[in-house]
Amino acid sequence: MIKGFKDFLMRGNIVDLAVAVIIGGAFAKVVDSFVAVMMDVIGKLGGTPDFSNWKPAGVKLGAFLTALVSFVIVAAAVYFIVVVPMNLLAERRKRGIEPEPVAPSEEIIVLQEIRDALRVR
Repeated sequence: MIKGFKDFLMRGNIVDLAVAVIIGGAFAKVVDSFVAVMMDVIGKLGGTPDFSNWKPAGVKLGAFLTALVSFVIVAAAVYFIVVVPMNLLAERRKRGIEPEPVAPSEEIIVLQEIRDALRVR
């Protein structure tokens, strides 16, 4: 069952793209809640984390600063939750710990040959 799930993740087609969009939407909620938690922590450590009302010399820089802090937190969350584990998996594959996905089936190879022949025409 795990091998089948891993094979599913390694294929590239439109169904996988649809699944990625759905999972991306759910992951966005997780990241948004993580940002809210981190902003609360920042607020507890250094005061109000919402800088929207900050206007040095009358220039409204507060909204930009709040968006910038949120962006950095989102980027860190994506990096540590998605990028680092995928890099570790790729590294394990290179070392031979994680086997490479199985080669395409005979039907896929034949279909690819037909596709290539049609392109030549």
